[in-house]
Amino acid sequence: MTEHGDLQRQLAGYGLTTAHILYRMPDHPGILQTFIWQHYDLAPDFPEMYRFLDFWEDNLDGPLHSVRYAHKRLISPGEWRKVDGEIILH
Repeated sequence: MTEHGDLQRQLAGYGLTTAHILYRMPDHPGILQTFIWQHYDLAPDFPEMYRFLDFWEDNLDGPLHSVRYAHKRLISPGEWRKVDGEIILH
């Protein structure tokens, strides 16, 4: 996604979601492996994260053990305002 698209998503309420995923090794189910996933997502429903987890369960062999996640809006309403004007410096 372009920087412009990222900014549009942030202004629409998307924030950065980070998921710490523990999954079992397919050949050694007693061993847990870790995977970090990060994407812009919309709280509290987290459609991007659930889409990824559904993909994981449908297409990957390592069964999920647990998922911990954190979410932070990068731009809040008080940090952004529209400015009508331009200053040109020589």
